[in-house]
Amino acid sequence: MKVLVIGAGVVGLTSAWYLMKHGHEVTVVERCSGPAMETSFGNAGGVCPGFAGPWAAPGMPLKALKWMFKENAPLKFRPRLDPRQWSWMIRFLANCTAPRFAENKARMQRMAHYSKACLVALREETGIAYDDAAKGVLQIFATQEEMAGGVRAAAVLERLGVSHRLVERDGIAAIEPALLAGGAPIAGGLHLPDDETGDCRLFCTRLAELLAERGCTFVYDRSVLRLVRSRGSIERVVTTEGEMQADAYVIACGPFAPALLRTVGISLPVYPVKGYSITCEITATERAPRSSVMDEHSKVMITRLGNRLRAAGMAEIVGFDSSLRKGAIAGIRNRVQTLFPDAGDYHEASVWCGFRPMTPDGPARVGPTRFNNLFLNAGHGSNGWTQACGSSRILASMISGEKTSVRILYS
Repeated sequence: MKVLVIGAGVVGLTSAWYLMKHGHEVTVVERCSGPAMETSFGNAGGVCPGFAGPWAAPGMPLKALKWMFKENAPLKFRPRLDPRQWSWMIRFLANCTAPRFAENKARMQRMAHYSKACLVALREETGIAYDDAAKGVLQIFATQEEMAGGVRAAAVLERLGVSHRLVERDGIAAIEPALLAGGAPIAGGLHLPDDETGDCRLFCTRLAELLAERGCTFVYDRSVLRLVRSRGSIERVVTTEGEMQADAYVIACGPFAPALLRTVGISLPVYPVKGYSITCEITATERAPRSSVMDEHSKVMITRLGNRLRAAGMAEIVGFDSSLRKGAIAGIRNRVQTLFPDAGDYHEASVWCGFRPMTPDGPARVGPTRFNNLFLNAGHGSNGWTQACGSSRILASMISGEKTSVRILYS
């Protein structure tokens, strides 16, 4: 079967990979000039099943309200005259209840752990390298109040059977010794030893090379403008360079999926949530993190990617505003300098912003639509790198008519 995958980020490329493994003829069409040029370009670098969970959580509305008056708060709602923004926010707030949070987190945890196993299998099968490391992730707490939140999080992880370990300040030295050398206030931490790290863009670039070697066709610099339906199917797509046809179509274009799906009357509850990152060379190995540190205080994640340091954070609900806000970049830079002073050349760091395709409840939308040959793999939010392989493998099985692990998606 001929399958057209729309989007060449990590979700689109892994969709293509598993579809080809099922014997399909795959074409990937991408509006940029190469793979992973947008959402997958500069993320935090963590493959973190242990942290997979919805942003819509009990207590989040009050936090968001307080953060509205802080310019560089971790989450910032910037109101616009955009009914989709307000509709998304209303649905987000409706999911900030304990029962909804528990259900959504359990779904995301199942997918994340399954997906990490799929990624490991892909790596072992192909030998693909992407500055990957399997040294765990450490979440740190600056205050006793934050530490108490970590204790609650650990209880949830215990119920879900996720490997973890709470550590006091002194115990951090054995995991990330450079943290204590920095002198920042740290009350303790939560260590997830099974989580991994890796450069998502490098993974995408090398996976695209492997796909091309196996016969996958890539069409870059071409935007898909609309879908054309005929009865209960998608007949073709209209692009900036003419029309394209296939037997089946996969929507894997992240935050741009809703606009495309609206051309055939499908409403996808995904909104772009803007994030930032900086990346610099490590200049003092002993002062840099061994793996990855998630700073609960600032919501900034700092990850070692080979000989580079990546720090990413912020969440701005502001639509497709691609401006690099100096205050946001400075806030991330200042926090990583506080935690790991002199570890890298921070003022020569490259800067980036991109859009996370967020659903209001957390879980991505993976599976069929009301059109018999149109499928979704979109809305992974900040978990795209973590969940891409799993959701794509499941989707490829669905398209191929095989039994899938529906429990991972829904139960």
